[in-house]
Amino acid sequence: MNIMWIIIAVIVVIAIIWVLIYNNLIKRRNWVDESFSQIDVQLQRRNDLIPNLVNTVKGYASHERETLESVTQARQQLINLPSDADPAEINAKSNELSGALSRLLVVAEQYPDLKANTNFTQLQSTLEKTEQQIATARQLYNSTATQYNTTVETVPTNIVANVHGFNRRSLLETPEEARQVPEVQF
Repeated sequence: MNIMWIIIAVIVVIAIIWVLIYNNLIKRRNWVDESFSQIDVQLQRRNDLIPNLVNTVKGYASHERETLESVTQARQQLINLPSDADPAEINAKSNELSGALSRLLVVAEQYPDLKANTNFTQLQSTLEKTEQQIATARQLYNSTATQYNTTVETVPTNIVANVHGFNRRSLLETPEEARQVPEVQF
């Protein structure tokens, strides 16, 4: 009878450890999902600002149609992604939009009246802050995804993770063109 109680105690301890590990995996997976949703929030904020910025620039630089259209097209591609799009795909489309916005701001620099326009400078400042918040949200996502991936891959949690289908999350990466060292000329 004593051996029976020992076996039951061991089973109970294993079950408790299993539940604790499972709950930790759930908590970490939810943190990754939450951090990714913060990227979505900031992308939406940027998407809401872009039409105002484009319209302000249009008033001054109507002949810069190609640049304005590339911003609008990149924004639309990001908006049209399915809700279950892969984080890497969302990041890629977001990077395309960031590039188009950078070109738009370079064009805007060519118009002194536009640079002096209060609405434009406020929009530009808000957009720059939003870009910084997107970068911060991406860093948070990568940090939480790395913690989650470490948990999923280490013993003994990897056993529970494999049984319950917890998979690695991909990290967001910088596009190759952003890795190039900018050339500064005076």
